[in-house]
Amino acid sequence: MQRLLVAEDDPDIRDLVLFKLEAAGFDVTTVVDGREALARALQEPPDLVVLDVMMPGLSGLEVCAALREDEGTSEVPIILLTAKAQEADVTSGLSAGADDYVVKPFSPRELLTRVQAVLARSHR
Repeated sequence: MQRLLVAEDDPDIRDLVLFKLEAAGFDVTTVVDGREALARALQEPPDLVVLDVMMPGLSGLEVCAALREDEGTSEVPIILLTAKAQEADVTSGLSAGADDYVVKPFSPRELLTRVQAVLARSHR
């Protein structure tokens, strides 16, 4: 079973993502802020990380960059999940090392499809 880490401070969105990903057969751990996301990922690297961009502690962009710099997590796929939809925001997210960028509001089915696609590409 593939292990996913979801960092999202909004409880409704976090619960929705958790439900959809667990229903698809993933082992999902959720955290509520950037510092906890970084600590968990470094302690036990997941198969994929979903990061909200605007979180307390560390932003999703900061967590993404830190994961890319660490030898143990540099190859872990990362999807950013955010309300920031401007072209500059997407460019910043992808430049920080994200593999994909999903804009809120989002379809849970689309997020699941993107998670599956990123995981498939990462295991080639």
